[in-house]
Amino acid sequence: MLLKNERIKLMNYGKKMILDGLTKGTGGNLSIFNREKNLMAITPSGVGYLDITPEDIVILDVETGKVIEGSRVPSSESDMHRIFYKYRKDINAMVHTHSKYSTGLSCTGGKLPAIHYLLAVAGKEIPCAKYATYGTVELAKNAYKSMEGNKGVLLSNHGLLTGGKDISEAYNIAENIEFCCELYFISKVIGEPSILPEKEMKKVMERFKDYGKKIDEHEEI
Repeated sequence: MLLKNERIKLMNYGKKMILDGLTKGTGGNLSIFNREKNLMAITPSGVGYLDITPEDIVILDVETGKVIEGSRVPSSESDMHRIFYKYRKDINAMVHTHSKYSTGLSCTGGKLPAIHYLLAVAGKEIPCAKYATYGTVELAKNAYKSMEGNKGVLLSNHGLLTGGKDISEAYNIAENIEFCCELYFISKVIGEPSILPEKEMKKVMERFKDYGKKIDEHEEI
């Protein structure tokens, strides 16, 4: 079985995506890129995430999109994953959700501004890609173009797409963007949100590079 470890991770994160409420039914998709073998593992089309087994995961050649192993039909958005693996060296895993607040904001065609510092896991703000029919090369190109310099993008009238160095990072980014979208909705109901300046977001992005690492020096308090 090719990419066994990748298959198991996708199976587990697919279940997590449902249980965390980041999608409904069979909506969305996940993939992992093995850069050494130039192969990607992606979730199948039309199979519920709670029912997916490692054997259901489909293995594709990133260059051609050809199925290398698997009896299932690969996700209809496989091209949207492949384009990032071909041209973004910093992305080895992708998560596409239909999460409630992210999708709701995408239906306005508007971007997500810096409502909270946690958005810095993905970028200074989250743009919204121009609408295109799902599963098309046009959508893949729109998403790729709009996500330049970021690790997350809203897909107009569709959902959310995130990428990371691994599936853990890509999923974490999806969770945090959804959280920030929810905050944006809540704050818009109460009044007009206070948006963090670009300078502050750049500062937080730098701090996040060392997040979780031991820091020997501290500023005096």
